[in-house]
This record gives sequence, C-alpha cells and structure tokens, in this order.
Amino acid sequence: MSIPTAVVTGANSGMGLATTIELARQGYHVIMACRSEKRGQQALEEALRQSGSTAIELMLCDLGSLESIRHFAQSFRERYDTLDVLVNNAGVVMLKRQETSDGFEQAIGINHLGHFLLTLLLIEPLKSAKQGRIVNVSSGAYKAGKIHFEDPHLHKGYNPIKSYAQSKLANVLFTRVLARKLANTRITVNCLHPGAVGTSIGVDRNTGFGTRIMALVGKLPFFLSPEEGAQTAIYLATSPEVAGVTGRYFYQQKDQELKAHALDAAAAERFWTWSEEQVRLRPEEKL
Repeated sequence: MSIPTAVVTGANSGMGLATTIELARQGYHVIMACRSEKRGQQALEEALRQSGSTAIELMLCDLGSLESIRHFAQSFRERYDTLDVLVNNAGVVMLKRQETSDGFEQAIGINHLGHFLLTLLLIEPLKSAKQGRIVNVSSGAYKAGKIHFEDPHLHKGYNPIKSYAQSKLANVLFTRVLARKLANTRITVNCLHPGAVGTSIGVDRNTGFGTRIMALVGKLPFFLSPEEGAQTAIYLATSPEVAGVTGRYFYQQKDQELKAHALDAAAAERFWTWSEEQVRLRPEEKL
C-alpha cells in the first residue's frame, strides 16, 4: 500500500508546521512548501524530530512569485504522480501596502492568487488520488471582506484589515467555485476558520523580523496554539467523516453557514475569471 502524499504551504512555522507534524505522525509523506530555504530547513529538522517520521521533505515555493509556483508544481509533478492532500495554509497580513514580484498587492497575491495558481497546477495529481482533498485556510475575517473589483490590488485607501479580509473572502469564493468545477471528480475542496491563533503571521517575509503584532498578541491566554489552530485543517485533510463533503466552510471541525455575500455565485464567478487573468492561466490549465 502506497504512502499518501500531502503538500502544506507556509509549513515553516505556526499552523503550517503543526499541520506538517501531525500529518507525518498519521503516516503521510509531507512536502513542506516554503519560501525561505534557511527557515524551511530549520522547520524540516523540527518536524522530523517532533513527528518521529522520516517521510518529510522541503521544497521551495514562493507564493509571491508566479514563476516560483510554476517551478514548484513542475518539480512536484516530475517526481510524484499522485497528491492526496493539498493544504493551502500560507498567509500574510501587511501593515503597509506591499507588492509581490508580479505586482500584486501582497495579501491578495499570496493568500489567494498564489494558492489559486498552485492548486490548478496540481489538479492532475490530485485527480489521481483515491480521494484528493484540498483544504484552504481562510478566516472569520471573510465576514468583513469585500472584493474590491474596481481596485482589487488596493492602490487607494489601503489598510491591513481591508486587505486581509478581502483575501480571506477570496479563499471562500475560490473554495466554492473550485468545488463546483470539480464536482464530477474524486476531489473535495473545503475551507476553514482556524480560530484566533498566535502565529508569526505579522512577521516581515523578507527579514523574519518586524512588528510581530500577531505573535505578540498570541501570548495572550485566549489565543489558540498553532497545534489547536491546525486541528480543523487536519480534520478536513484526513477524517473519513468529511470524505464526501465539498464546497463548505468549517470552524472547530463543524460545518458553518456562510454569510450572504460569500454565497454570491455571480461575484464568485467574476472573481474566478479575474484570478485566471491575473495569474495568466494558459488555456490547457483551465478547468
């Protein structure tokens, strides 16, 4: 019997690292998709130590670079025919407006567009799995989110909450449309709110330093640990209970009703088309 394979983005810290360790403990071969080789290597050593598994590896992938995502996906497909689980976990919150190497506002670029492209490039190996699962880490912040179609990269009136909430609504819309497009396959797609987790999401991507706002507030007693925050993602990735469930939003391992604006099918379709254009999706890569 072959070992199931999982890819976890943003696996070098916080919930991504916790998810990696738990999936490895459950017998998955886990590929840690990380941007920084140095931080990724340190996290890999930690994951190997904590999980007791030897079936974990690091592959570099910068979700802020379409070129890097394409390189990662090609390298993965050259080495693996099957992908059982894809956990789109990586996320950023930017205090000041910054852009990715492709000129995207960073939150929409990394939290949504990077994962959008990565997922579509890995559809074939996911289809080859007995039951491929895509797990998108969203947030309850989607409730405050709006897709700013007139200015999606927030050139005007930027603020971190507006930026982050838009990107987390994007995760929900992406989940719903993708689930519909994959309805006749064995792939399920679900998203989740991990809860208020103390992680390093506020840390500067380039230096590893910075405001550490989220990390600091994470020391308060009412914040969840990364291990607690990862539980719903792991549940969606592995539990037989959700084997046939798709297109849903979960919190604390329970299916939640979405707010009306996240159920707007026309807006979701419009946003999907915009996303395809942004990442310059090739005709043969479209679903």
